Amino acid sequence: MKISQGASRPFTAALVLADGTTVYGEGLGAVGEAVGEVCFNTAMSGYQEILTDPSYAGQIVTFTFPHIGNVGVNAEDVENASPAAATAARGAVFRAMATSPSNYRAQLDLSAWMRRRGIVAIAGVDTRALTARIREQGMPHGTIAHSPSGRFDTDAMLKRAQEWAGLEGRDLAKDVTTLQSYAHDETGWEWPSGYGVRTATGPHIVVIDYGVKRNILRRLASEGCRVTVVTATAAFEDIMEKRPDGVVLSNGPGDPAATGEYAVPVIRKLIENKIPVLGICLGHQMLALAAGAKTKKMAQGHHGANHPVKDLATGKVEIVSMNHGFTVDGESLPDHVAETHVSLFDGSNCGLALKDAPALSIQYHPEASPGPQDSFYIFRRFVDRLKAA
Repeated sequence: MKISQGASRPFTAALVLADGTTVYGEGLGAVGEAVGEVCFNTAMSGYQEILTDPSYAGQIVTFTFPHIGNVGVNAEDVENASPAAATAARGAVFRAMATSPSNYRAQLDLSAWMRRRGIVAIAGVDTRALTARIREQGMPHGTIAHSPSGRFDTDAMLKRAQEWAGLEGRDLAKDVTTLQSYAHDETGWEWPSGYGVRTATGPHIVVIDYGVKRNILRRLASEGCRVTVVTATAAFEDIMEKRPDGVVLSNGPGDPAATGEYAVPVIRKLIENKIPVLGICLGHQMLALAAGAKTKKMAQGHHGANHPVKDLATGKVEIVSMNHGFTVDGESLPDHVAETHVSLFDGSNCGLALKDAPALSIQYHPEASPGPQDSFYIFRRFVDRLKAA
């Protein structure tokens, strides 16, 4: 299968998949090697948010949209809230080399920015062929390398890809979570003023950071909530000491069953004590585990900003942003758990609500704004319930 497109200059980057497929191209970003799971993302915009989303820890992202980097990068669009998650995605694969940025918000070009963050990238790749391979055969392990000399030890790269442990059974939340608790009061971005500061006094929300995105915190603050972020390993007693009106289980990377070994017992105590809970992405999966359901690995995952999801309560269809390689097994939901949202791509579970506790969750990212505001109601619905209580 032909995956390399060829380059006008000598090859300075390579991607070696675990099955031996080798792709050459032009290097950009950090010099060096990285190993991870190769996935694809179909979003046409938001590449900076994607590359800083802690949920991509351990992955190499193939962008199906050919023109990545054309608006540059800036300090405002970084999504990782914790410095520990500064290098979320391990690498990136592009169809075309990034052009000089053309946008009034641009502060740096993409390659220089990736170099600072330690992201290894390759351009000049037939991303359509690579995406088709992932769709047909699943997400492979791969090693990506950038070497200005053009010299690569592809045998060693192949060995690294084949020996890499993968994401199943891996708890990566501990690698990307905050190291200490903190308060957040920044609200959503508005033109032309940018981000604001919360002034309203609303419910107190404790966010358990399994790899939280900044815009989740901003949306909560925009709803008037006082927001406190705690580490992924926070005990139930530590959370309750902060006297929360509600708890948000954040997004994050890795296998939910692995993170759930220490997170699920805490979530179960929250449920038993009738603390209102909202789960997002990984938080959704772990709420399902706490309620007695099961999760499973997906072949190609859902990564993009054009996924149609149906809200079963209203019948409305939202266009949402997704990023997950694991999913809740809809057939494993116990009787006390109601399915609230489903993917119109493959029918997989995208939301649930407990019938015997004030807990709900969604698989997608309601803060990511691909609609652009189709899913903001999730935060409003949760906060309104807290206010009513």
